[in-house]
Amino acid sequence: MATKQKTSGKIRAGVLFSGGKDSCYSAYLAKQKGYELACLISIFSDNQESYMFHTPSITRVEKQAEVMGIPIIIERTKGKKEDELKDLERAMKKAKTKYKIDTIITGAIKSEYQASRIRKICEKLKLNCLNPLWERDEIEYLNELIRKDFKVIITGVFAFPLDQTWIGREIDEKFIESVVDLNNRYKIHPAGEGGEFETFVLYCPLFKKHLNLKKLKVSGEKNSWRADIEVE
Repeated sequence: MATKQKTSGKIRAGVLFSGGKDSCYSAYLAKQKGYELACLISIFSDNQESYMFHTPSITRVEKQAEVMGIPIIIERTKGKKEDELKDLERAMKKAKTKYKIDTIITGAIKSEYQASRIRKICEKLKLNCLNPLWERDEIEYLNELIRKDFKVIITGVFAFPLDQTWIGREIDEKFIESVVDLNNRYKIHPAGEGGEFETFVLYCPLFKKHLNLKKLKVSGEKNSWRADIEVE
């Protein structure tokens, strides 16, 4: 999936950033490989059922950018299927012009729907595409998050049998045991790649300090729940 590049010098990259575990960990891995994280790129969608973009507590990415010390480009979209890709392209073009990036980093694991569309935009804009998590073993990945001191909470669930009790849960050993069981019984993707759940990172090695969860407001019904959080 990724275009191979020499990393002897700093390659300036923009991170497609949702504030969740996948985009944060991909950014972390890219930095370990020698990429310079020149900017974050976030899309705020008006459509809570967006096919492309993470929506629970998406506006809190600005706090994450602040503690990472990385500038952020924010683009808004109505969230109409396929049309929202034009808004993503506009944001990526801004990043290329303003921050002189030549690579886009994504958090895609197995979603060909997202990966293929991002790849096409990158090709159009003559940007390389790096997917550090592509086809990683999901359980190994979740355990790595814990070992690398990532503090990640669940901010949205969207599949049976997940309910409101999952909101606010931290990804820890007990969580991994739970998602392995759910995968065996209901085919829930252990890393939520199918949109079964969304996350927010309160701390990772890229942060200069921990973010504290100040407020968590839960709304939803049946097997669709989301959190509106406040952090400081």
